[in-house]
Amino acid sequence: MNAKVKITNRAGASFPVRRMNFNFENVPEYWMNGSAGLTHFMTALSALFPAGEQFFIDSVRAVRYHPAIKDNELLQKEISAFIGQEAMHTQEHVGFNASAQKYGHDVACLEQQTDKVIQGFRKTAAILFKPVGVTQEMIDLMGTTALEHFTATIASQLLINRHIQELMTDETMSTMWYWHAIEENEHKAVAYDVFEGVFGTGVKAYLARCGSLIAAMATLFVVQSYFVLRLLKQDNQLNLKALKDIYVYGYSPSKGIITGMGREMLAYFKPGFHPNHLDTVSLLANWKAKLGL
Repeated sequence: MNAKVKITNRAGASFPVRRMNFNFENVPEYWMNGSAGLTHFMTALSALFPAGEQFFIDSVRAVRYHPAIKDNELLQKEISAFIGQEAMHTQEHVGFNASAQKYGHDVACLEQQTDKVIQGFRKTAAILFKPVGVTQEMIDLMGTTALEHFTATIASQLLINRHIQELMTDETMSTMWYWHAIEENEHKAVAYDVFEGVFGTGVKAYLARCGSLIAAMATLFVVQSYFVLRLLKQDNQLNLKALKDIYVYGYSPSKGIITGMGREMLAYFKPGFHPNHLDTVSLLANWKAKLGL
């Protein structure tokens, strides 16, 4: 593994915080099977993470001492570990994004645009829903809970889909994405448990979380697709081959990472849903052993 790993669990949570330090110096420009389309698809995702992960951290921190959950010792430990893992994800994606920048791909601009979209969306939603008693904290936590379901679901696809794994031809990048995928599934229930602890499980909470998933997925699809097209155009790689690679990797019925997410994404709409109903315990155990984590 091209990373120094230090595993800590001072919080006493059900999952640890792994201090990673990947070296991206020798990552090739088109690190994913030599394909500009596939590489830029994943780079566009990576550009979302620094601002996105910070948003998740801020959203959970804002309510962690709410009266309904402040005395829940186990949940407080999980929150601390969640924050630690998300902070490490931010650090490593910032490192990769900087390495992509060296090849002339303006990922820094995309990171800034991600933050603007997040801040604009959350503030607009707070204004629109203030008349019905929805606070900024609730808007933020709704968005975090929805997006955490997305990240855990796409992460499980990375760990399950053999076709995708075959395309992850650079060891540093494949290990970074697999590590991130493992941790997204380790802490997939934390934001959800915070949301339910603070806002309950009634009809209003159900409609809020389902509505937020629809809004978040629509926004995410538009922003990530725009980022992919922008990276391809800047790189003079906006052509049929790149778009075909992206279609097969992302959206083809039998192999696509996005289409493969359908069943788990729809499970979110079930009344009584909980992220741990989607069992990934054995999957994670196998991958942690494989990566030496």
